[in-house]
Amino acid sequence: MGFKTGIVGLPNVGKSTLFNALTRTAIAQAENFPFCTIEPNVGEVAVPDERLQKLARIADSKAIIPAKMSFCDIAGLVKGASEGEGLGNKFLANIRECDAIIHVLRCFDDTDVTHVSGSVDPIRDFEIINTELILADLQSVDKQLVGLTKKIKSGDKSLLKLYDVLMKAKGGLERGEAIISTNRTEEDQLLLSDFQFLTLKPVLYVCNVDEASAATGNSYSQKVKDHVMEENSTSINISASIEEEISQIANQEEQDFFLKELGLNRTGLDRLIIEGYKLLDLLTFFTVGPKEARAWTVRTGTTAPKAGSVIHTDFEKGFIRAEVIRCSEYLEFLGEQRAKEEGKLRSEGKGYLVEDGDIIKFLFNV
Repeated sequence: MGFKTGIVGLPNVGKSTLFNALTRTAIAQAENFPFCTIEPNVGEVAVPDERLQKLARIADSKAIIPAKMSFCDIAGLVKGASEGEGLGNKFLANIRECDAIIHVLRCFDDTDVTHVSGSVDPIRDFEIINTELILADLQSVDKQLVGLTKKIKSGDKSLLKLYDVLMKAKGGLERGEAIISTNRTEEDQLLLSDFQFLTLKPVLYVCNVDEASAATGNSYSQKVKDHVMEENSTSINISASIEEEISQIANQEEQDFFLKELGLNRTGLDRLIIEGYKLLDLLTFFTVGPKEARAWTVRTGTTAPKAGSVIHTDFEKGFIRAEVIRCSEYLEFLGEQRAKEEGKLRSEGKGYLVEDGDIIKFLFNV
């Protein structure tokens, strides 16, 4: 199961620089002019997980395959994008394909880097992007309501519930509220999930700060933190320029020393993925053996058969049971055999909900 996160923001806020650093590539142009990223660049990054390395050592696995997340660097948006200004239509279409949004806000002063609005004001930038997403969703909702109204008038009463849910969403959008912030039942959520509404996607706000503010933030990032807390969202501080420097350091000890000197205990990539997992409500389970140790990603609340389908559809179709050992117990008893002898291997059925860190062997018959 792949999860794609779109990196969005106004032009020249540091999106492409951050993308280049996160994906350890240089495929995205990071130039000082708007619209340098015309097509969305997509890069996969390994999810850092110390447990996987330890499991592989114990099992003497020949290959180590981490879980991955995809990041999509999307062309900079400008005011009026919902009406097609700049690269608006392309920008909005690319966001629809993503599971979540990383909204990068410029929180640094630099006269050498032009701001599209002429000055640094992350709250203004925040409002510009959010307003365009809300307006785009309002257009989508209105279009859906027109079609539904015709069908309901023709006698299809089964669509009345969906009509009511969309009207509720429209009311919130007209008040300037993202759909994700509107109170909804699980049934409402299910009905809305088919429409790829932009403001229904979870958002993580990234304050791109100067190097000196990477560890503590600054007045700009504090304003953002206070602002997004009002909508129950999260912001983190990252210096894209520092991340770019770190991405060029291959030696782990040198990386750690560099981070320590800056007062940081982990890279922006690690923090982004940790927050991204929380944002998307994800967890990691493992398959471990002499051939490979591998990490897999599923959403919290996933059943064992459904988790098995991430590996192969036959695991779900012919599911018999799942043999499960907690990662901590596998590590404590140095492998499957002793963990099994200590009674730590459990046999779980179709209703078992996978937990973070589970080591699973799927038994199936097709």
